[in-house]
Amino acid sequence: MVTRSLGADGGVSQCPDGPGVFLARADLGSLIEAEADWHRHASQATAPLPRITADMQAPPSGRTPARAWVETLFG
Repeated sequence: MVTRSLGADGGVSQCPDGPGVFLARADLGSLIEAEADWHRHASQATAPLPRITADMQAPPSGRTPARAWVETLFG
């Protein structure tokens, strides 16, 4: 596991061999608040927070510009 610090907000552990991300419940709340702040201060070109539905599929592979602050942590 590779741990990435989020400053005073806590930390995130990521599996270097896979897509797994692990964090404490309190850290999840901090990430959600940081994501909302990022969208509040971002330009009109940023995508809104998606709603998770049963028919969703994994995104296509390939590097695209970050649509959200959280994506910049794991890019």
